[in-house]
Amino acid sequence: MAKAFASQGDMTEKTITFDEIGEGLYAFTAEGDPNSGVIIGDDSVMIVEAQATPRLANKVIDCVRSVTDKPISHLVLTHYHAVRVLGASAYEAPQIIMSDVARSMVVERGQEDWDSEFQRFPRLFEGHESIPGLTYPTTTFSDAMTVYLGNRRVDISHIGRAHTAGDAVIHVPDANVLFTGDIVEDHSACYCGDGHFADWGDTLDNIAAFQPDAIAPGRGGALIGEDAVERAIASTRDFVDSTYAPAARVAAKNGTLKDAWDAVRAECDPKFADYAIYEHCLPFNVARAYDEARGITHPRIWTDKRDLEMWEQLQG
Repeated sequence: MAKAFASQGDMTEKTITFDEIGEGLYAFTAEGDPNSGVIIGDDSVMIVEAQATPRLANKVIDCVRSVTDKPISHLVLTHYHAVRVLGASAYEAPQIIMSDVARSMVVERGQEDWDSEFQRFPRLFEGHESIPGLTYPTTTFSDAMTVYLGNRRVDISHIGRAHTAGDAVIHVPDANVLFTGDIVEDHSACYCGDGHFADWGDTLDNIAAFQPDAIAPGRGGALIGEDAVERAIASTRDFVDSTYAPAARVAAKNGTLKDAWDAVRAECDPKFADYAIYEHCLPFNVARAYDEARGITHPRIWTDKRDLEMWEQLQG
C-alpha cells in the first residue's frame, strides 16, 4: 500500500490540554496539532494563533471561557500559514495583528497555501465551509510593537527569520513568558517548507536571550521552567541543523532531490522519527533545504499541484 501523503491518513482526534504557564497565561495544546496561546489582561483577552477553522477556534474559546468571561480584544498571528489563521473569524476580535512581512505573504501566497494545506490536513479542515476567506490583519508592525491589556504589557516583535520570513514572537514581561509560534517546537517536527535555515539558529539565540521562565511553542507541550525551555530550544536547533546539513552536502555535489531525501532520512530518522508530524513535514523540509542550499533564498510557493509532484518524485 502506498504511504499516505502528508497527514491525509491522520484522522484521529487529538486530546486537548490547557495549561497555565504564568499568571493569566495559558497554552492550548493538542498532541502535536497547532497550539494557541491565551493572555488575560485586566479588561480583555489576547489570543495567539487562530487555528485552522472556526470549528477549531471554538475549542480554544471554550477553554478561555472556562477561566474568564473577559472579551477577546486582540488576536496575534505569528505567521501566515492557513492552519494558524483561517479560524480568526470565530474570535470576533477588533484587532488582528501580524508583522508587515507576514501580511505581505498572505497577499503573495495566502490562497495557494490554503489550497495546499487543505489537502495535507483533512482532519484540521473539518468544518472548512465556515471559513469566510483569507485572514488579513487590522494592524501590522515592522520590528516591534507593544499592546497594553489594561496594565498588562505585551510586547510583539520580529526577531529574525526562521519558520517563515515574517515570524512574530510575543513576550509578556511581568511573567517572563514567551509565545514563539513555530520557531520552537517540543517533541514535534519543525515544518521548514517555507523556512530560512541559515537564519533559524540566530533567531533561536534571540529567543534564548529572553531567558524565559516558560514558552508556549508552536506544537508540542507547554515548556515550563528553565530546563524545559533549554531542552526544547536545543532540540529545535538540532532538528533544523540535521535537516539542512545533509541536503546541503548533496546539493554541493549536484545530487538530486531524491538523493537529498535519502541523506536527510539517514540523519534524522534515528533521532526524530517518533516526533509528531515528522513524516508529514519531511518531504517539504527536504525540498526547502535542497533549494536553499542551491541558492534559492526566497522559498518557492507551495501549491496543491507542486505538493503532489514533489511527493511522486520522492517516492521514485
